[in-house]
Amino acid sequence: MKTIQTHAHYIEWLSADQMHDASKEWLSELNFIKDEHRFFEDLITTYTSQLIASKRFSDTKEIIDELNKSQKQNDLLIEVVKTHENELQIMVDGVDQIKEESAYTKAHKGLVEIINEFLKDYKTLKTQLFDLIKNMKRDEKKDHLIDKK
Repeated sequence: MKTIQTHAHYIEWLSADQMHDASKEWLSELNFIKDEHRFFEDLITTYTSQLIASKRFSDTKEIIDELNKSQKQNDLLIEVVKTHENELQIMVDGVDQIKEESAYTKAHKGLVEIINEFLKDYKTLKTQLFDLIKNMKRDEKKDHLIDKK
């Protein structure tokens, strides 16, 4: 006789209010990140000549490429979350639509994973960008002090 291994999945039941609140929070975070992207563009524009001249040009180019990808992904996620938010009506319309409600809940859980992964990657990118600027400024300061001697 064979034993069959089963994996129990405990899934937290989310109410429509909880999913609505999560969607509003995601939109808030994603819009804030959109503003941060604009700040990073200005920062890069301000230090373009130093970044090009720095010893870390290949790192700079890679980070800027990742920042551009992050912007596009952020814009896409904003649209996806807005659409998801608009579809919440399925959950609160008072009509029992088991398949549609189940699909909406499944989509919400998928969005949780996607957005958490995006936020984790974005935090890493942000750290890399700040480290790049910090090191560039440190080198610039060192060169300035050496030139004065």
